[in-house]
Amino acid sequence: MSEAILDIPLDMTNPVEPFLRMDRMPHIWCPACGIGTTVNCFARALESSKLNLNKVAIVSGIGCTGRVAGYANLDSFHTTHGRAIPFATGLKLSNPELQVVVYSGDGDLFAIGGNHFIHAARRNMDIKVICVNNLTYAMTGGQTGPATPTEVISATSPYGVFEPSFNLVQMAEAAGASYVARWTTYHVKQLARAMEEVLHKKGFCFIEVLSPCPTLYQRRNKMGDGLDAMKFYKQVSKVRNGAPTSECALTRAGEIVVGKFVDRDRPDYLELLTHQMHETLGDRYATPEVTTCSEG
Repeated sequence: MSEAILDIPLDMTNPVEPFLRMDRMPHIWCPACGIGTTVNCFARALESSKLNLNKVAIVSGIGCTGRVAGYANLDSFHTTHGRAIPFATGLKLSNPELQVVVYSGDGDLFAIGGNHFIHAARRNMDIKVICVNNLTYAMTGGQTGPATPTEVISATSPYGVFEPSFNLVQMAEAAGASYVARWTTYHVKQLARAMEEVLHKKGFCFIEVLSPCPTLYQRRNKMGDGLDAMKFYKQVSKVRNGAPTSECALTRAGEIVVGKFVDRDRPDYLELLTHQMHETLGDRYATPEVTTCSEG
């Protein structure tokens, strides 16, 4: 049996490899970091979505998750800190045929980028936002971030975080997102399915992915290694599809409510813009032509 397991054809590849820039491997993420797991789920979602990858663009900001754009074998953009969403907005407005995905972390999206998040959701901009939430500023040393729960030990809160944190899924719903879900890196099947759903969903879509940071967050808070994180997620996660997002706040060691919370339809930004211009200008309004780059 052991010989059969080791008898692997030399030309065999992982099915996610076509969606990655393999020349940039190995990646920079720490052992047991969950970001790579989310990327695997994203690649599988792209594969099952059957989308034309020439019309899919990925935008990331700064931070550990910001490196995802550099590894995805797509038109990718690694933007400045907190500016992934406005960059993605411009990309979508200039070429509405693109499927634009923002892939970044809790600090980038909800601290310096928080203002952009709420207004993109309010406008129902047709972009998909995947937030890998490791509850800390991991790349810069493990400081307290906007999603860090109270009582957590961090580099900037050595005696425990006392300030309240954002409930990301509640914020997304309140701002107007068309789709809101939360999963952990333990829930790989559900996460991949949710990513595929948003790739076919119109409007502003938000997926929060809770992911371990063993190097800083877990070590400081004596929560074990990456395997311990998976056991923790399995133990405390509760699937509650459709749960009120106001009941989904995170604590240091309490229950994690996961599932799909919001899935609604409303006109997106471009639909509202076109309707308003036709109402105001009538036949004088001409829909802008889409300028695209030639392939090859």
